[in-house]
Amino acid sequence: MKTKILIVAIALTFMMHSRAKAQGMPVYDNTNFVSLVKQLVESGKQTAQLIKSVKFLKDAKDRIEKVSSVVRQLRAVQEIGQNNQRLINVMQNDLQDILNSPYIKPDEISRVTASFENIVQNSLETMDFIDQILSSDYLKMSDAERATILKQKEMESKEMVSAIRVKTKRYREIISFRKMQDKINNRPLSGI
Repeated sequence: MKTKILIVAIALTFMMHSRAKAQGMPVYDNTNFVSLVKQLVESGKQTAQLIKSVKFLKDAKDRIEKVSSVVRQLRAVQEIGQNNQRLINVMQNDLQDILNSPYIKPDEISRVTASFENIVQNSLETMDFIDQILSSDYLKMSDAERATILKQKEMESKEMVSAIRVKTKRYREIISFRKMQDKINNRPLSGI
C-alpha cells in the first residue's frame, strides 16, 4: 500500500510539474537600496559636521578659559597697582605730616622713615616680580600657576596697605598723646 501511494504521488508530481511555472530569479526593489545608501551618506556627512562642531566648541572653550585666566591676572595686577598707589599717597601725605610734627623727636624720625621705607621697598620688589611674571614665561609656568602667584602677591599688597595704615594710625596717636601731654604740662597754673 505504501508503494502504491508513493507511485501515485510521484505521478501526480510529474503531471503538475508540466503546468506549474517557476518565477526564476527573485526581484529586488532597487529604490529601497538606493534610499538606504543615500541615508548612510547623509548620516556620514552629519557625523563629520558634528565632529567639526565638537572640535570648534573645544577650541572655543580653551580660548575662553585663557581669556578668563588673563582677566583674573589683570584684575589682580590692577588691585596690586591700586594698593601701591595707596602706599604712595600715604607716603606723600601722611608720612610728611608725621615727620613735620613737632611732637616727633629727632631720633624717632629715622625709625619712622625706616619702617615706611621697608614697606615701600617690599612694594617695589613686588612690582618688579610681577613684571617678570607677566613679561616672560617665568620658568614656563601655566596661567593657573601665574594667577595663583598674582593672587598671593595681591594679598601681600593688601597686607602692606594695612600695615601702613596701622603704622600711620599709631604715629598719629603718639602725636595726639604728646600734644595732649604738652597742653597738660604747659597749662597756666591758676590759683598760685
